[in-house]
Amino acid sequence: QVQLVERGGGLVQPGGSLRLSCAASVDAAATYAMGWFRQAPGKEREFVAAITWRDTWTTPNIEYADSVKGRFTASRENAKSTVYLQMNSLNPEDTAVYYCAAASALARFRGGQIDYWGQGTQVTVSS
Repeated sequence: QVQLVERGGGLVQPGGSLRLSCAASVDAAATYAMGWFRQAPGKEREFVAAITWRDTWTTPNIEYADSVKGRFTASRENAKSTVYLQMNSLNPEDTAVYYCAAASALARFRGGQIDYWGQGTQVTVSS
């Protein structure tokens, strides 16, 4: 069973920054692409970013939703089986529960074809 544990959510003012982390079990780190979705109140869950994992010896492939490009940065730390989402220039529209996700391929993220989900962490952007 793959386990994903998110940390780092909280309350931040508009224009501020937060960094989320997602620690994965060793099995997931060796097998899956990892990424992030978010769900705002009254809205459907949407793709945010995803990063490849298996190709530890190369620059990872990363994809972003258009709404976060240039503001959010996904990265990984293989030795800790952890992925990160650095979120800058946050605005109230970024308020949502953010979910870590694992899928067998990067291409599956945009279609929501996710194999494992984390429990979610709340991000609130408000003055």
